[in-house]
Amino acid sequence: MKNLYLALVALLLLSSCAVQKPEKLIKEADVARLIKTLSSDEMEGRASFTPGIDKAAKFIENEFREIGLQPVEVHMGYRQEFSVKRIKAGQIEAVLNGKSIEAQNVFAVSDLPSFEFNNNAGNTVYRIAASEQFIPRYREIIAMKTQAIVLVDNQHATAFKRFKDNSSRGRVVENVNESGAIVFVLGETDASSFNVKASNVIEELPLFNVAGMIPGKSKPKEIVLISAHYDHLGIVKAVDGDAIANGADDDASGTTAVISLARYYKKLNNNERSLVFVAFTAEEIGGYGARYFSSQLNPDDVVAMFNIEMIGKESKFGKNAAFITGYDKSDFGEILQKNLVGTDFKFHPDPYPKQNLFYRSDNATLAALGVPAHTISTDQIDTDPYYHTVNDEFETLDVNNIWSTIKAIALSARSIISGTDTPKRIPKLKQ
Repeated sequence: MKNLYLALVALLLLSSCAVQKPEKLIKEADVARLIKTLSSDEMEGRASFTPGIDKAAKFIENEFREIGLQPVEVHMGYRQEFSVKRIKAGQIEAVLNGKSIEAQNVFAVSDLPSFEFNNNAGNTVYRIAASEQFIPRYREIIAMKTQAIVLVDNQHATAFKRFKDNSSRGRVVENVNESGAIVFVLGETDASSFNVKASNVIEELPLFNVAGMIPGKSKPKEIVLISAHYDHLGIVKAVDGDAIANGADDDASGTTAVISLARYYKKLNNNERSLVFVAFTAEEIGGYGARYFSSQLNPDDVVAMFNIEMIGKESKFGKNAAFITGYDKSDFGEILQKNLVGTDFKFHPDPYPKQNLFYRSDNATLAALGVPAHTISTDQIDTDPYYHTVNDEFETLDVNNIWSTIKAIALSARSIISGTDTPKRIPKLKQ
């Protein structure tokens, strides 16, 4: 009788393990459905501040609602709403040494609604010489947040035009700087006397992350984040009649993983730590969604962050493989790999250190605050011909690769989610 009892217990345990196998709960067909929808032309490329991203947010909200996730505390519904400012250049007049500068040869960088200054106030004149690199010097001057004239050598005419065009289209900022006003002038060599007058158009624009959670059973205050960004480039310059940058791999694939994992863990319903699933907005224009989200929580409560970015194609390591950015900064990757013993899947360190990928995705904000926040990817970023083009479409993806990676994340995360393993903290970046 005792042997029969033990056999029944063993059978129940085996049955329980089988139910928990990711392929039983994460279906390849559903993975394909999610990516197809998020990267469809109907979503118009999911650019920030467009109807397309609102459609994408509604789709993700509906998925979270169907799964049964709870809205994140203190926010109404699944949307986490906030706003940013977009500053577009208005009118500008510049006179140097009694000469009016033609409009195509001058632009200003300022957050002020309007400003006017001249040489009588002791304002500085800087130069970007032909021998200097334009972008580093430009950034150096902008960081000074002062009032100044910058004389740009004609050698930099192409870069100058690009930055001027960008100022006309507008730039997004979280907070308005009330002091700086820097005017760039092309082709002039002397500014013994000057007077400049300019204005900007400042708009307040809405953004929204989409987030849901499964509260932890025994450790509800300890949070595991599972994230991806759902925005992309939107409508761009047409190539062969196609102007929609669908962003199937970047990052409909990652957003699909977040939704799929939310469904998986909700069905398991055995997480000891709280799980927060978030689709970030505005990654493509500066990471504003992740930055806002991070500001709303205590980073010390976040045990780990699984950020998923571009898993739509086979990695340089072949099938059943992905890489983790910042692998050496904590033991996050080692824990994941330990949980994959007995499978064919392997996580590798980031093979593209020169790309600085660790600080180029939505994990960066929390990583800088000490959280073991890492990005999981399979993209061959140095050779990907579809990255940030209109050709990043569903048809270019390997859905089986995405499915395999999602299942691997589900398995590899289990000891962190159960509270058995806690990754080491990452050294904080100095402010």
